[in-house]
Amino acid sequence: MRNEDEELERIKQTKLQEMMGRVAREKQEKTALSKPVEVTDVTFKRVIQSHPLVVVDCWAPWCGPCHMVAPLIEEMARDYAGRILFGKLNVDENPETAIQYQIMGIPTLLVFKDGKLVDRIVGAMPKQTLEPKITSYLQ
Repeated sequence: MRNEDEELERIKQTKLQEMMGRVAREKQEKTALSKPVEVTDVTFKRVIQSHPLVVVDCWAPWCGPCHMVAPLIEEMARDYAGRILFGKLNVDENPETAIQYQIMGIPTLLVFKDGKLVDRIVGAMPKQTLEPKITSYLQ
C-alpha cells in the first residue's frame, strides 16, 4: 500500500510540474505576442501561417494616417494577445509584399485567417469602427 501511495504522489508531482510548465509557456507566449511583430518580405508567409488570425498593418514612416492607426494596433495587440497576432509591414522597405497584395493606399490592414486573406481594411479609422471589423474573425 505504501508503494502505491508513493507512486501516486510521484505521478501527482510530475503532472503538477507539467501543468506549471505549460502555464508558464502560455504566459510567455502571450506576453511575446502582446506587441505587433515586424513583418518583412522574407518573413511574411511564415508570419501569416504561424497563427490562426493575423492582421498585418501595411504602413510607411512618412504616412500621417499610419501614425494615427499605430497606437490602435499596439493597443489591440495587447488586448487580443494570444488570439490575434498583429504584424507591421513597412511597404517602403518591403515592396514585394506590397506589390503582391496590391497595396495602393496606406494604411492598409490585411486580415488573414488560417493563412488566407479574408479582409482588407484601407484607411485610418477610430478604434470603435476598426476593432469590430477585426474581431468579427475570431469566431
